[in-house]
Amino acid sequence: MAASLIRLHFHDCFVQGCDASILLDNCSTIQSEKNAPNNLKSVRGYEVIDNIKLKVESMCPGVVSCADIVAVAARDSSVAICVSGPTWTVKLGRRDSTTSGLSQAATNLPGFRDCLDKLITLFRSKGLNARDMVALSGSHTIGQARCLTFRDRIYSNGTEIDAGFATTRRRRCPAQNGNGDANLASLELVTPNSFDNNYFRNLIERKGLLQSDQVLFSGGSTDTIVKEYSKSPKTFRSDFASAIVKMGDIEPLTGSSGVIRKFCNFIN
Repeated sequence: MAASLIRLHFHDCFVQGCDASILLDNCSTIQSEKNAPNNLKSVRGYEVIDNIKLKVESMCPGVVSCADIVAVAARDSSVAICVSGPTWTVKLGRRDSTTSGLSQAATNLPGFRDCLDKLITLFRSKGLNARDMVALSGSHTIGQARCLTFRDRIYSNGTEIDAGFATTRRRRCPAQNGNGDANLASLELVTPNSFDNNYFRNLIERKGLLQSDQVLFSGGSTDTIVKEYSKSPKTFRSDFASAIVKMGDIEPLTGSSGVIRKFCNFIN
Protein backbone atom coordinates (compact mmCIF):
# COMPACT_ATOMS: atom_id res chain seq x y z
CA MET A 1 0.00 0.00 0.00
CA ALA A 2 2.98 2.34 0.49
CA ALA A 3 3.60 2.63 -3.24
CA SER A 4 -0.12 3.12 -3.86
CA LEU A 5 -0.39 6.04 -1.44
CA ILE A 6 2.64 7.77 -2.94
CA ARG A 7 1.14 7.27 -6.39
CA LEU A 8 -2.23 8.55 -5.20
CA HIS A 9 -0.58 11.83 -4.17
CA PHE A 10 1.09 12.06 -7.58
CA HIS A 11 -2.11 11.38 -9.54
CA ASP A 12 -3.99 13.89 -7.42
CA CYS A 13 -1.50 16.73 -7.87
CA PHE A 14 -1.09 16.29 -11.64
CA VAL A 15 -4.82 16.80 -12.29
CA GLN A 16 -6.02 20.34 -11.40
CA GLY A 17 -3.51 20.53 -8.54
CA CYS A 18 -3.17 18.94 -5.09
CA ASP A 19 -6.84 19.28 -4.17
CA ALA A 20 -8.05 15.73 -3.41
CA SER A 21 -10.22 15.80 -6.54
CA ILE A 22 -9.12 12.23 -7.29
CA LEU A 23 -11.02 11.03 -4.20
CA LEU A 24 -14.46 12.17 -5.36
CA ASP A 25 -16.96 9.49 -6.35
CA ASN A 26 -19.38 9.70 -9.26
CA CYS A 27 -22.60 11.57 -8.59
CA SER A 28 -25.01 13.80 -10.48
CA THR A 29 -22.51 16.69 -10.54
CA ILE A 30 -19.20 14.79 -10.52
CA GLN A 31 -17.52 12.66 -13.17
CA SER A 32 -14.98 10.90 -11.03
CA GLU A 33 -11.28 10.92 -11.86
CA LYS A 34 -11.24 7.38 -10.52
CA ASN A 35 -12.63 6.32 -13.92
CA ALA A 36 -9.83 7.92 -15.95
CA PRO A 37 -7.83 5.39 -18.02
CA ASN A 38 -4.67 5.85 -15.93
CA ASN A 39 -6.60 5.46 -12.66
CA LEU A 40 -9.29 2.85 -13.30
CA LYS A 41 -8.41 -0.55 -11.80
CA SER A 42 -4.96 0.85 -11.13
CA VAL A 43 -4.84 3.54 -8.44
CA ARG A 44 -5.49 2.26 -4.92
CA GLY A 45 -5.63 3.63 -1.40
CA TYR A 46 -8.88 5.57 -1.56
CA GLU A 47 -10.36 3.69 1.38
CA VAL A 48 -7.22 4.31 3.46
CA ILE A 49 -7.62 8.05 3.06
CA ASP A 50 -11.37 7.83 3.74
CA ASN A 51 -10.71 5.96 6.99
CA ILE A 52 -8.04 8.41 8.12
CA LYS A 53 -10.42 11.27 7.41
CA LEU A 54 -13.15 9.69 9.54
CA LYS A 55 -10.79 9.46 12.50
CA VAL A 56 -9.45 12.98 12.03
CA GLU A 57 -12.96 14.44 11.74
CA SER A 58 -13.97 12.75 15.00
CA MET A 59 -11.17 14.59 16.82
CA CYS A 60 -11.05 17.97 15.04
CA PRO A 61 -13.97 18.41 12.63
CA GLY A 62 -13.69 20.76 9.69
CA VAL A 63 -9.98 21.50 10.12
CA VAL A 64 -7.82 19.04 8.16
CA SER A 65 -8.40 18.73 4.41
CA CYS A 66 -8.42 15.52 2.43
CA ALA A 67 -5.70 17.02 0.22
CA ASP A 68 -3.39 17.41 3.22
CA ILE A 69 -4.19 13.88 4.39
CA VAL A 70 -3.17 12.51 0.97
CA ALA A 71 0.12 14.43 1.13
CA VAL A 72 0.92 13.32 4.69
CA ALA A 73 -0.04 9.71 3.95
CA ALA A 74 2.43 9.64 1.06
CA ARG A 75 5.26 10.85 3.32
CA ASP A 76 4.34 8.53 6.17
CA SER A 77 4.17 5.56 3.80
CA SER A 78 7.71 6.21 2.67
CA VAL A 79 8.99 6.52 6.22
CA ALA A 80 7.04 3.81 8.04
CA ILE A 81 6.69 1.03 5.48
CA CYS A 82 9.58 1.30 3.05
CA VAL A 83 13.03 0.27 4.22
CA SER A 84 15.38 3.27 3.87
CA GLY A 85 12.53 5.41 2.55
CA PRO A 86 13.14 9.15 2.26
CA THR A 87 11.35 11.65 4.47
CA TRP A 88 10.37 15.28 3.97
CA THR A 89 8.48 18.10 5.66
CA VAL A 90 4.93 18.23 4.32
CA LYS A 91 3.56 21.71 3.76
CA LEU A 92 0.02 21.99 5.09
CA GLY A 93 -2.93 24.29 4.50
CA ARG A 94 -4.35 22.86 1.28
CA ARG A 95 -8.11 22.85 0.86
CA ASP A 96 -10.32 20.46 -1.08
CA SER A 97 -11.87 20.99 -4.49
CA THR A 98 -15.57 20.86 -5.25
CA THR A 99 -14.94 19.73 -8.83
CA SER A 100 -13.36 16.76 -10.57
CA GLY A 101 -10.94 16.74 -13.50
CA LEU A 102 -11.84 13.57 -15.36
CA SER A 103 -11.17 15.12 -18.79
CA GLN A 104 -7.84 16.53 -17.59
CA ALA A 105 -6.75 13.16 -16.23
CA ALA A 106 -6.59 11.77 -19.76
CA THR A 107 -3.93 14.30 -20.79
CA ASN A 108 -2.25 15.40 -17.54
CA LEU A 109 -1.08 12.01 -16.31
CA PRO A 110 1.97 10.31 -17.84
CA GLY A 111 1.33 7.16 -19.85
CA PHE A 112 3.33 3.94 -19.73
CA ARG A 113 4.21 4.28 -23.43
CA ASP A 114 5.27 7.95 -23.27
CA CYS A 115 8.56 8.99 -24.85
CA LEU A 116 11.15 11.05 -23.00
CA ASP A 117 10.32 14.37 -24.66
CA LYS A 118 6.63 13.99 -23.86
CA LEU A 119 7.39 13.21 -20.23
CA ILE A 120 9.75 16.18 -19.87
CA THR A 121 7.16 18.50 -21.42
CA LEU A 122 4.40 17.21 -19.14
CA PHE A 123 6.45 17.59 -15.97
CA ARG A 124 7.67 21.03 -17.04
CA SER A 125 4.04 22.13 -17.43
CA LYS A 126 3.62 21.31 -13.73
CA GLY A 127 6.68 23.32 -12.69
CA LEU A 128 8.94 20.29 -12.39
CA ASN A 129 12.23 19.97 -14.25
CA ALA A 130 13.85 16.87 -15.75
CA ARG A 131 15.78 16.13 -12.56
CA ASP A 132 12.57 16.28 -10.53
CA MET A 133 10.96 13.93 -13.04
CA VAL A 134 13.73 11.34 -12.81
CA ALA A 135 13.78 11.53 -9.02
CA LEU A 136 10.00 11.08 -8.76
CA SER A 137 10.13 8.20 -11.24
CA GLY A 138 12.43 6.52 -8.74
CA SER A 139 9.34 5.78 -6.64
CA HIS A 140 8.98 2.84 -9.04
CA THR A 141 11.63 1.15 -6.93
CA ILE A 142 8.58 -0.12 -5.03
CA GLY A 143 5.12 -1.12 -6.18
CA GLN A 144 3.69 -3.23 -8.98
CA ALA A 145 2.41 -2.88 -12.53
CA ARG A 146 -0.25 -4.74 -14.48
CA CYS A 147 0.68 -7.00 -17.36
CA LEU A 148 -1.19 -4.85 -19.88
CA THR A 149 1.15 -1.93 -19.12
CA PHE A 150 4.37 -3.76 -19.97
CA ARG A 151 3.29 -6.54 -22.36
CA ASP A 152 4.38 -4.66 -25.49
CA ARG A 153 7.81 -4.02 -24.03
CA ILE A 154 8.64 -7.56 -22.92
CA TYR A 155 7.51 -9.07 -26.24
CA SER A 156 9.17 -6.44 -28.43
CA ASN A 157 12.38 -8.46 -28.94
CA GLY A 158 14.11 -5.12 -29.25
CA THR A 159 17.56 -3.96 -28.19
CA GLU A 160 16.17 -1.68 -25.48
CA ILE A 161 15.37 -4.56 -23.13
CA ASP A 162 17.59 -7.24 -21.59
CA ALA A 163 16.60 -10.60 -23.13
CA GLY A 164 16.81 -12.55 -19.86
CA PHE A 165 14.76 -9.93 -18.07
CA ALA A 166 12.09 -10.09 -20.76
CA THR A 167 11.94 -13.89 -20.52
CA THR A 168 11.50 -13.73 -16.74
CA ARG A 169 8.72 -11.17 -17.00
CA ARG A 170 6.83 -13.21 -19.61
CA ARG A 171 6.15 -15.94 -17.04
CA ARG A 172 3.43 -13.81 -15.45
CA CYS A 173 2.32 -11.94 -18.55
CA PRO A 174 0.99 -13.92 -21.55
CA ALA A 175 1.48 -12.47 -25.01
CA GLN A 176 -2.17 -12.43 -26.00
CA ASN A 177 -4.11 -9.25 -25.25
CA GLY A 178 -6.91 -9.88 -22.78
CA ASN A 179 -5.13 -12.87 -21.25
CA GLY A 180 -3.70 -12.06 -17.83
CA ASP A 181 -4.02 -8.29 -18.31
CA ALA A 182 -4.44 -7.73 -14.57
CA ASN A 183 -1.54 -9.98 -13.52
CA LEU A 184 0.81 -8.00 -11.31
CA ALA A 185 4.59 -7.83 -11.39
CA SER A 186 6.98 -5.93 -9.16
CA LEU A 187 8.37 -2.84 -10.84
CA GLU A 188 11.78 -3.67 -9.39
CA LEU A 189 12.75 -7.32 -8.87
CA VAL A 190 15.88 -7.16 -6.72
CA THR A 191 14.59 -5.28 -3.65
CA PRO A 192 10.88 -4.66 -4.39
CA ASN A 193 10.05 -3.64 -0.81
CA SER A 194 12.96 -1.29 -0.28
CA PHE A 195 13.02 2.38 -1.26
CA ASP A 196 16.52 2.28 -2.72
CA ASN A 197 18.33 3.13 -5.95
CA ASN A 198 18.17 -0.30 -7.60
CA TYR A 199 15.52 1.08 -9.95
CA PHE A 200 18.20 3.22 -11.60
CA ARG A 201 20.72 0.38 -11.74
CA ASN A 202 18.07 -1.67 -13.53
CA LEU A 203 17.56 1.04 -16.14
CA ILE A 204 21.27 1.01 -16.96
CA GLU A 205 21.00 -2.77 -17.43
CA ARG A 206 17.95 -2.29 -19.72
CA LYS A 207 15.67 -3.84 -17.09
CA GLY A 208 13.08 -1.11 -16.71
CA LEU A 209 9.65 -2.75 -16.65
CA LEU A 210 7.67 0.07 -18.24
CA GLN A 211 8.62 1.76 -21.47
CA SER A 212 8.18 5.12 -19.71
CA ASP A 213 10.80 3.98 -17.19
CA GLN A 214 13.39 2.79 -19.69
CA VAL A 215 13.25 5.98 -21.76
CA LEU A 216 14.94 7.73 -18.83
CA PHE A 217 18.07 5.82 -19.81
CA SER A 218 18.04 5.43 -23.56
CA GLY A 219 20.72 7.74 -24.90
CA GLY A 220 18.81 10.91 -24.02
CA SER A 221 19.25 13.96 -21.83
CA THR A 222 18.40 12.18 -18.56
CA ASP A 223 21.04 9.43 -18.83
CA THR A 224 23.49 11.34 -16.65
CA ILE A 225 20.91 11.79 -13.89
CA VAL A 226 20.10 8.07 -13.89
CA LYS A 227 23.81 7.26 -13.66
CA GLU A 228 24.23 9.67 -10.76
CA TYR A 229 21.34 8.17 -8.80
CA SER A 230 22.55 4.63 -9.54
CA LYS A 231 25.80 5.47 -7.75
CA SER A 232 24.45 7.59 -4.90
CA PRO A 233 21.34 6.47 -3.00
CA LYS A 234 21.81 9.46 -0.69
CA THR A 235 21.53 11.89 -3.61
CA PHE A 236 18.47 10.08 -4.92
CA ARG A 237 16.67 10.18 -1.58
CA SER A 238 17.49 13.86 -1.09
CA ASP A 239 16.36 14.81 -4.60
CA PHE A 240 13.21 12.70 -4.30
CA ALA A 241 12.26 14.51 -1.11
CA SER A 242 12.83 17.91 -2.71
CA ALA A 243 10.87 16.94 -5.84
CA ILE A 244 7.85 15.61 -3.99
CA VAL A 245 7.68 18.80 -1.91
CA LYS A 246 7.66 20.78 -5.17
CA MET A 247 4.98 18.47 -6.52
CA GLY A 248 2.89 19.08 -3.41
CA ASP A 249 2.90 22.79 -4.33
CA ILE A 250 1.15 22.29 -7.66
CA GLU A 251 -1.85 24.64 -7.73
CA PRO A 252 -3.10 24.09 -4.17
CA LEU A 253 -6.37 25.61 -3.05
CA THR A 254 -5.71 27.86 -0.04
CA GLY A 255 -7.35 30.65 1.90
CA SER A 256 -10.99 30.99 0.92
CA SER A 257 -10.63 28.79 -2.16
CA GLY A 258 -12.06 25.30 -1.97
CA VAL A 259 -13.56 23.68 1.12
CA ILE A 260 -12.72 21.26 3.91
CA ARG A 261 -14.72 18.16 3.01
CA LYS A 262 -16.36 16.20 5.80
CA PHE A 263 -16.01 13.03 3.76
CA CYS A 264 -13.27 12.71 1.16
CA ASN A 265 -15.34 10.87 -1.44
CA PHE A 266 -18.12 13.42 -1.88
CA ILE A 267 -18.79 17.15 -1.57
CA ASN A 268 -20.30 18.59 1.61
